[in-house]
Amino acid sequence: MSKQQRTAIEPTREQNYAEWYQQVIKAADLAENSEVRGCMVIKPWGYAIWENIQKVLDGMFRETGHRNAYFPIFIPKSYFEKEAEHVEGFAKECAVVTHSRLEPDGKGGLVAAGELSEPYIVRPTSETIIGASFAKWVNSYRDLPLLINQWANIVRWEMRTRLFLRTTEFLWQEGHTVHENYEDAMLETKKMLNVYADFAQNYLAIPVIQGEKTEGEKFPGAVNTYCIEAMMQDKKALQSGTSHFLGQNFAKSSGIKFQNREGESEFAWTTSWGVSTRLIGALIMAHSDDNGLVLPPKIAPSHLVIIPIFRSEEERTEVMKLAEEIQAELKNCYFEDIRIYTELDDRDLTSSERNWYWIKKGIPLRIEIGPRDVASGTVMLARRDKEPRDKVPVPVTELKTAIVSTLSGIQASIYQKALSFRDENIVRIDDHQEFYKFYTPKNANQPEIHGGFAFSPWCGSVACEEKIKTDLKVTVRCIPFENQLEDGKCVCCGQDSKLRVIFAKSY
Repeated sequence: MSKQQRTAIEPTREQNYAEWYQQVIKAADLAENSEVRGCMVIKPWGYAIWENIQKVLDGMFRETGHRNAYFPIFIPKSYFEKEAEHVEGFAKECAVVTHSRLEPDGKGGLVAAGELSEPYIVRPTSETIIGASFAKWVNSYRDLPLLINQWANIVRWEMRTRLFLRTTEFLWQEGHTVHENYEDAMLETKKMLNVYADFAQNYLAIPVIQGEKTEGEKFPGAVNTYCIEAMMQDKKALQSGTSHFLGQNFAKSSGIKFQNREGESEFAWTTSWGVSTRLIGALIMAHSDDNGLVLPPKIAPSHLVIIPIFRSEEERTEVMKLAEEIQAELKNCYFEDIRIYTELDDRDLTSSERNWYWIKKGIPLRIEIGPRDVASGTVMLARRDKEPRDKVPVPVTELKTAIVSTLSGIQASIYQKALSFRDENIVRIDDHQEFYKFYTPKNANQPEIHGGFAFSPWCGSVACEEKIKTDLKVTVRCIPFENQLEDGKCVCCGQDSKLRVIFAKSY
């Protein structure tokens, strides 16, 4: 590879997408594998992204009337057994606590002791344990709706793990609500899906498709599962949020009853919905390039870095004076109601080394200040969504205005790029052979790269869904809310179809 073609991240996306993803995480210093199998250590820059996700979503939840609570990480096994479909769906992923302590084994080691009368499941999801509390909190229709959210960690014993996308332990939020009737619960389910779609598109700059999961893909125990699906740069789908209409299933298993307006006792209607640190994986795969992480400004931990350049102590004094003045002026500056955070990097490294450090971390803007800039009253401004060496001079007197407008421009530009990529790679396919060809890798060395999303007819048969999954590792990602009702012939069996759905390979 020539010097002109060299990138900060190797291999590139085209060479090995899976390894590129891992190298972006490493170069941006987001996270690392821990000593516990399948678990990760989220490092400060990565955790700051999660904190911003949490802060924005938490505000959106509060605006829709939800309040935060916290429930135990340990769930009695008997609680899971109350809802048969639920326990079957999670049984293979559960970590189980069977003993309460360790004791010396007399050989210098330790053995488990204090066997529990009932094992505890380490929380894979909280419907059952939260339902036990809700059964005590809800007595009358006057107690409804009950709108609760929990920020927590989750444990699911995954066989194959990948940082942020699929780990044994991960962070998430899970909303749980109780309602008086079907209509209110269904309204809540779809409202929260819209909240996720709004957040994904307007903050993460990731376009999503809203729709319903098939019977085979829905949440265990739910009546209906709705989702937002996003396309990554390898054209795979990433489920980026789900909202579940649980009907009365969990209310019946947990005993959540209330006295209705006629004075009669009836079971409540419940919902649950959640997103996780998987969203950081979505950010990486939707926007980043072969030079590292690319962050939408609305979710970035810091928005710009000031890089002073000097060779002597005299130059240092004058350059640092301007750098610190700029940082102070931006201290209480906002763009689109978001406070602008700055970094001042005067480490004993070359300006090139410092530039590339921040490029790889995805900071949206970089400002370079040298002695000539001080003399001319200008600074050099570089955008992360442009080529690394693409810099423009900006007068210091106009810098604040330029930064505010540029950050908004970057946010819009990143979204538009992702939207164009997705739309270019959604293809209407009606023919069986064309469908199978679409999902056959064109490059044997890069099997993860394939066609994209197929918007195709499906007869609704579980058998056809399973055959496509077995043959191609392709699933129905969702039955989209828009344009799904259309007569056609199923791309699997050729029988009459009334639905057009989104097919894709996925994470």
